[in-house]
Amino acid sequence: MFQALADETRLEIIRVLYANKKEMNCGEVGDICNTSKSNTSYHLRTLREAKLIKVRKEAQTKYMSIDMETFESYLPGFLDTL
Repeated sequence: MFQALADETRLEIIRVLYANKKEMNCGEVGDICNTSKSNTSYHLRTLREAKLIKVRKEAQTKYMSIDMETFESYLPGFLDTL
């Protein structure tokens, strides 16, 4: 979990998802973070494997959101510091 958050790009993705308070797809996150879709996808997979984000698939599109349960259980107050 901490290794996933150690990368600046992944931390920025968490900031973006938390600030928007809604599900976002890979392209939307990549546009805001100024990274390519493939790079964003790589970082999102790492965050998903660390259980820091949730992924919902609708047709061909995957939507990501913050996994609040994980943050509240293991890192209470962390999101408020972003």
